Amino acid sequence: MSLSYVVTGGGRGIGKAVVERLLREKGTVVAVERDADALAWAGPGVIPVIGDAADEQAAARAADLAQESGTLTGWVNNAAVFRDASVHSSPVGEVRALIAANVDLAVVGCATAVRRFLAASTPGAIVNITSHQATRAVPGSLPYATAKAATEGLTRSLAVEYGKHGIRVNAVAPGTVATERYASFLASRTPEEAAAVEEQLATLHPLGRVATSAEVASVVAFLLSDDAAFVNGATVPVDGGRTVLGLDPEARE
Repeated sequence: MSLSYVVTGGGRGIGKAVVERLLREKGTVVAVERDADALAWAGPGVIPVIGDAADEQAAARAADLAQESGTLTGWVNNAAVFRDASVHSSPVGEVRALIAANVDLAVVGCATAVRRFLAASTPGAIVNITSHQATRAVPGSLPYATAKAATEGLTRSLAVEYGKHGIRVNAVAPGTVATERYASFLASRTPEEAAAVEEQLATLHPLGRVATSAEVASVVAFLLSDDAAFVNGATVPVDGGRTVLGLDPEARE
């Protein structure tokens, strides 16, 4: 039986790593991306859908293509909006919109996946990519941290409501990950500044380094697999111990 998956934000970073990891399962992966250039690397087994993952029509198109390619078995909500805002300096409407933008990405993906699993009478798994910030917020990142906390609540609610249908919903909460965005940030700093950032991040993570995208993707793949058949409603930290250490120099600014 051929299996298929949908990964939103599948062109770069964690999303790309998830797509590459799932291709090793011999399945077909539908990658949803707003930027067509981000999927220029995609080869056989990857079906691109260019559009906003929060758009119900784009999500439906991704689901259609996945089901045409095999049995839709997994959906990964990875797409995110990274913009900071604070309630004392930004219009409230902007803060609300940023929170909604990230929550909408998860809600649309989850709703589409659940409806397709139910209609096909097949079990399925959903993984929402959240963040260590869902439980340990970083100053200045209120919209993102709030939305990720809401997404973890959504994860638990869906797990309870649809577990009886064989639908599992879990979340993965990364710490800092060496994505293209991370590399770009370091490149925008002087060598001395970049070295200081890397030193600080090594201190924040008990393992002494940031994660690779592939390390996060491997946990996502596990949660989608039958090996995780009795894991439901969980948020799995993939942060090298950052959350349990609880040290964050940014909080002292």
